Amino acid sequence: MNQLRTLSPSDQRNGHLRPFVFHSRASTHPGCVRRINEDSSLDRSDIGLWAVADGMGGHDAGNVASASVVDTLNAIREFSSAFAFRRAVRVALLDVNAALRRKAEEEFADTIGSTVATLFVHGGHYACIWAGDSRVYIHRHGQLARITRDHSLLQELADAGALETVNPGNNRNHHVITRAIGASDRLDLEGVYGSVEDGDRYLLCSDGLGVLSEDEIQTCMGSASIGIASTALMRAALERGAPDNVTVIVVEATLA
Repeated sequence: MNQLRTLSPSDQRNGHLRPFVFHSRASTHPGCVRRINEDSSLDRSDIGLWAVADGMGGHDAGNVASASVVDTLNAIREFSSAFAFRRAVRVALLDVNAALRRKAEEEFADTIGSTVATLFVHGGHYACIWAGDSRVYIHRHGQLARITRDHSLLQELADAGALETVNPGNNRNHHVITRAIGASDRLDLEGVYGSVEDGDRYLLCSDGLGVLSEDEIQTCMGSASIGIASTALMRAALERGAPDNVTVIVVEATLA
């Protein structure tokens, strides 16, 4: 599934997005092995909020968890200040964590959970809040940098010096995550923020894109348009065999 969202300044009536206009392209695929796609995504350039959620759990629980995360975030309507927007995102994630914990208890399930990576913007600044190993990257001045830090055993091994790089697709420990929505009663979210610059491109992705190296991702993100970038990322992941679901959202900021 592909969806292009392009909004002109007149379409973006939410003043908190100024002085930028945001364009985005979202794409998701079950991959080359899995039958069910347990990823969900939120692509709301009109309010400056994007998210990728990668569900986990038996049967259809992963679908339910990731969809619940996205639906809860999509209900946010508080943009009066950067602080209020950030607080609304955190509260939404805490609420869905509690809801998934209750659902797991009611259904006698071990875990009904999901990773989440969010990107949201307000007044020329961006922020990310996340839990798990879905990622957010920034492509600025031709260079790619990862904004988020994985909550995973793989990342812990890298931090300890046991690995040179953190590439989820090529390590047997890549499925072991240490934080997720619905995984425990206490949800420990991580967050960062920074300034938006004209021409910035942001990438949100599930760990299914881990079959590509960051050099390969950088090449795709430098494509002539975000539509081409999104298509190139998905095509490259599928050509590599994509053993997991793959979801990407490419967002571009331009001055209004």
